[in-house]
Parts: sequence; structure tokens; C-alpha cells
Amino acid sequence: MSAAPRIRPATLDDEDALGRLDRDTWSTLHAVMPRPRPPYEPFYSERFGPRDHIVAELDGRTAGYIRLGFPTSLACNAHVRQILGLAVADEARGAGVGRALLRAACDEARGQGARRITLRVLGHNLPARGLYASEGFVVEGILPGEFLLDGVYVDDVLMGRAL
Repeated sequence: MSAAPRIRPATLDDEDALGRLDRDTWSTLHAVMPRPRPPYEPFYSERFGPRDHIVAELDGRTAGYIRLGFPTSLACNAHVRQILGLAVADEARGAGVGRALLRAACDEARGQGARRITLRVLGHNLPARGLYASEGFVVEGILPGEFLLDGVYVDDVLMGRAL
């Protein structure tokens, strides 16, 4: 794979590839929803469409995506954006895809007028937490034992940073 991912806005044509990527990368390391089973729900929904996603490509193939949205529907919270999903293809790990997507999401949020960006990550997802910390995100709160995954209680960690 090439060294630098190509980052671009998602399109309607990305739906199948993003849905497949989401299913292929599913793991209790980062997912709290049950493993997807056929028939699969569409990747895009009434709530999240192409406008909410940024795609990474390596060598012309979909290598990852990030979903950016609002943490709430409140007008008093409209200055904050939240990363609501991030997936990187297994074969693209270590190629800078996650970092490039994070930076693109921060740029997009800033361009939308946001002053802060937040995300939630499972406490045991140390690779993701390390990436987020290296990009300036700090732990702002922890909900201990918030999720029961594979018989283990897992913390939900809120991280954020100023834009």
C-alpha cells in the first residue's frame, strides 16, 4: 500500500464499501453493538449520510472512514462536533490512515465553525486512545464499567480537545 492516504468527502457511491468495512472491522475492542448479521442494515441512514463521513483511500481502495456529527441536538451545544465512528481496514493499519482521518475531521469541524471536538472510546482500546492522545485529545471523563462486552465490564472514556 502507498505511504500517504487520500482523504476525501464520502459520496453515495461509497455506501457498500463503507458498510463492508464496518462489518469487516467489527470487534468488541471498539464496538458496543452486537456483531452485524445478514440481512445488513444500510450504512447510510436518515441520521447519517455521506455528508457526515470522510473517506480514506490507499491505492484506490477504501481504507477507512470517520463519522463526524453533533453530540446533541441542542443549539447551546452547536459549537461542538463529535467523532461518532472511525474504522480502518486491517490491511491499512500502520499506514497513517487513522491519523489522517482524525486530522481531516478536526479540519472539517473547524471549517463548520466548531470550537471543540470530542469522542468516546472504550477504555480497553489502548491503540485508539494512544492515537487520540497523540493528536491532542485528553481524557475529560470516564464512565466506569459502562458496557458489558464478552462478559467483561468496560469503561466508556470521553476525550476532547479545543479546535
